[in-house]
Amino acid sequence: MKNYAVILTCSAVLLLFGHDRARAADTPQFRDLFNGKDLSGWVNVNTDRDTWTVRDGLLVCSGHPIGVMRTEKQYENFILHIEWRHMEPGGNSGVFVWSEGTVPKGRRLPKGVEVQMLELDWVNLHKRKDGTLPPIAYVHGELFGAGGLKTTPDNPRGSRSKSLENRCKGRGEWNVYDVVCVDGVVKLSVNGKFVNGISHAQFKKGYLCLESEGAEIHFRNIRIMELPPGITTAEQTAPLVED
Repeated sequence: MKNYAVILTCSAVLLLFGHDRARAADTPQFRDLFNGKDLSGWVNVNTDRDTWTVRDGLLVCSGHPIGVMRTEKQYENFILHIEWRHMEPGGNSGVFVWSEGTVPKGRRLPKGVEVQMLELDWVNLHKRKDGTLPPIAYVHGELFGAGGLKTTPDNPRGSRSKSLENRCKGRGEWNVYDVVCVDGVVKLSVNGKFVNGISHAQFKKGYLCLESEGAEIHFRNIRIMELPPGITTAEQTAPLVED
């Protein structure tokens, strides 16, 4: 009888261990989108061959010409972790989520949701015609629909959504963005705190694009955690590109 109890206990432990392993396999995990060695997994859309390079484990963008490179596949619901630093005063860049994988003729950037990455001096170097400076929140992670994509801003500045707290660091310093994208909603955490968001995005599935826009910028630790899909129609999905 004692031996029978031991067998039952061991069987229960093995079943529980196997169940936990199966659950762990189903649990969403972060995986790298940039391996630190080459540009595997990325496709150049409309920039030059030397616009994007790998240096000392970093993804380096020269900023020239203006354009993007995209992921090989589309993503729907996910969490994106990305770290970036500008190397020039007033540098301009960003990451597009739920974007098209091509750029229409006559344009340089795709249709999608842009998560803005501007160096802090951008506002000082781009005065308005009346001599006033753009709002400082503009360089701390604005979100907006680019290329005509419709969204609803959480913190409106026109059609754009501005950060409620200024958290970005300046030239040469690393910034951390965590971008949560679920069912047409995007929430942005800047350096450890959620400060911005949009909802009702026209696209709820599409490519990720990194932007080259005139200044050198470095990226590292680009990771994604894919989440379960939702109910997404063909009209809410960016057109698929055949590579």
